Amino acid sequence: MNITYKTDQLPDTASIIDLYASSGLSRPIDDSGRIESMYYHSNLVISAWDGPLLVGVSRALTDFHYCCYLSDLAVRKEYQKAGIGKQLVGLTKEAIGDRCMLLLLAAPSAMDYYPRIGMDTVNNGFIIKRAK
Repeated sequence: MNITYKTDQLPDTASIIDLYASSGLSRPIDDSGRIESMYYHSNLVISAWDGPLLVGVSRALTDFHYCCYLSDLAVRKEYQKAGIGKQLVGLTKEAIGDRCMLLLLAAPSAMDYYPRIGMDTVNNGFIIKRAK
């Protein structure tokens, strides 16, 4: 397995949807226009590739100086536990720099994962949930 990471290429929408379906990450994969718009409006996307196959993605919104919200971290099911997610988080942190914090909301099934890769738990957040 020879994984390459890219910061200069947005994956096509069909590949992103296929990745989400494989990864177990719940996203609106039945609405390709919404997925496409999610990526169009994100300003930091790092992708992981095994040849032509998209195997992982980190999608974030950031100002690159103070805060970064890591909205999506997804790795294709058969590539999980190979360090790809940890590498994507590391590359995201590298891209935003040391003066910028990295925040994410974990899927319930991933609550144990993030502390294992060095992230701290926060208990001071609030949310207004999406209607759709």
